[in-house]
Amino acid sequence: MNEKNLPLKENYSWLKSYPTDIDWNADIPIIPVYEMLDKTSANHFDAPAFDFLGAKMTWGEIDIFSKKFAKGLQDIGVVKGTKVGIYLPNCPLFVIAYYALMRCGATVVNYNPLYAPVELANMIEDSETDVVITHDLEMLYSKMSKMLHETRLEKLVVASFTEFLPFPKNYLFQYLKAKELAKVEVNRRIFRYEEMIDNDGSYTAVDIKPLEDVALFQYTGGTTGLPKGAMLTHANIVANTEQATMWLGCKEAEDKMLGVLPFFHVFAMTAVMNMSVRSAMEIIALPRFELDATLKLINNKKPTIFPAVPAIINGVNNNKKLKKYDLSSIKYCISGGAPLPVEVKAKFEKKTGCVAVEGYGLTESSPVLCCNPRVGENKAGSIGLPFPQTIIEIIDPETGAHVTPGERGELCARGPQVMKGYWNRPEDNAKTLQDDGRLHTGDIAIMDEDGYFFIVDRIKDLIITNGYNVYPRNVEEAIYQHPSVDECIVAGVPDTQRGEVVKAWIKRKEGRSLTVEDLKKFLGDRLSPMEIPKRVEFRDAPLPKTMIGKLSRKDVVAQELENDDANDVDDNIDMEEKAAEMAKIEPS
Repeated sequence: MNEKNLPLKENYSWLKSYPTDIDWNADIPIIPVYEMLDKTSANHFDAPAFDFLGAKMTWGEIDIFSKKFAKGLQDIGVVKGTKVGIYLPNCPLFVIAYYALMRCGATVVNYNPLYAPVELANMIEDSETDVVITHDLEMLYSKMSKMLHETRLEKLVVASFTEFLPFPKNYLFQYLKAKELAKVEVNRRIFRYEEMIDNDGSYTAVDIKPLEDVALFQYTGGTTGLPKGAMLTHANIVANTEQATMWLGCKEAEDKMLGVLPFFHVFAMTAVMNMSVRSAMEIIALPRFELDATLKLINNKKPTIFPAVPAIINGVNNNKKLKKYDLSSIKYCISGGAPLPVEVKAKFEKKTGCVAVEGYGLTESSPVLCCNPRVGENKAGSIGLPFPQTIIEIIDPETGAHVTPGERGELCARGPQVMKGYWNRPEDNAKTLQDDGRLHTGDIAIMDEDGYFFIVDRIKDLIITNGYNVYPRNVEEAIYQHPSVDECIVAGVPDTQRGEVVKAWIKRKEGRSLTVEDLKKFLGDRLSPMEIPKRVEFRDAPLPKTMIGKLSRKDVVAQELENDDANDVDDNIDMEEKAAEMAKIEPS
């Protein structure tokens, strides 16, 4: 780590509270990502790797298929630096494709299966994605195949979803849910995964420079502006995986990982997928999250580690059938993606007997920077202590000086997990990575006398709902496309289940009508489900503005917090779950 301009080590207050079994200054390997799988396969070839709705694979099989797929990808022109999208739900193919691409030296671009077509197109163009890997599920294939004609996308690799299902579910799905499967015609631009892996796995090795070569573009709103691709190197990803493994004390080939958070999200990528690969833990997964199915999975399959977002934890708390499930196998629940309310944490631990540890991070830090320790003081409301080799600084945003314990300032971070920068965003890089690589998070925090950190406010306008990033400007632009909208402000408002929900304040044009139902229908093909406002407030008067006439998000949010406005309209339908029309198959 570059020692230039670092705070004095005697100011690392967290060291006095650090877990006794973890060395903050521990060595962290600098290797290509795929070497984690190589090591696991060599040491635990026959150990269970993936349980997908009852279909099982070993780490040896995952390793073999990743090599075969790497060769197949190279045969269709994937080389070092090629941008390749993964557009999949949680499934074994996600892991196989991810590690195959790491072997090729390609740059993975994670795509959310719930993205609207316009979002897919924008991301393909911005990231310069040339190839996308997906399933033959109609909801995925229909959208992405159009991108071959509407964007720069050159090639599409399509795998059979039913090939990854166990018998008899594979046959039942084809007959009972045939409409959910797309008809795929192979041509010079569309390739079948099953044909691409028909080889001996002798792919051409690529020279990877872990500290320099970009393994992943993970899109985020970051601390400034519109969504952008955070460039995470091989070293970044390996470092955060190693840090998380040390922090949780994972037992190789013994612990079992519950995989219900989506792998395309950076939190699950590290805390579920990569950590499992690193420690040979079996991933017990669902293609999409469903609360009852998740509880049934824990009851039947006995996972020991449960990464979750606060909305899932709150859902467990309020499940009326909770007593019928045995959750005693869970040792730790790792909460991330959004702040975990103190009362939700306490209720969860009381009901389940499981220890919930809250962490904190950003896409730009691969993503975890801090976490409460599994052993020692677990402070409710705190984001915990810095990961090994991670330096957290609380900086006065006005002066740039370090503040004293208990004083507010911007949380800034240095560490081996901090990104290389944003793809093609030099101005954003200059704002976010300052002072020789220090990450400015945009969050306001304090550090207490024990070295624990607490997030107390947010500089940026980014909305975090259910662990997903939503960008107000993007939502506003979509709403403004409606001919009845005169003025619009979008912001996040507090919500006990989701952390925040998206709210829109709208002034209609004079003489025009617009209802909540009409608006949501209009936005259906313009925004992804998590972006569509859960609350809408129509106003007859102009929306608040600054002295220079700019619409004031700050003022409208302040009004919201002061008044429980009777004009709010809450949508009782969970649009995110309604839109996730993936395979609704009960786990074994």
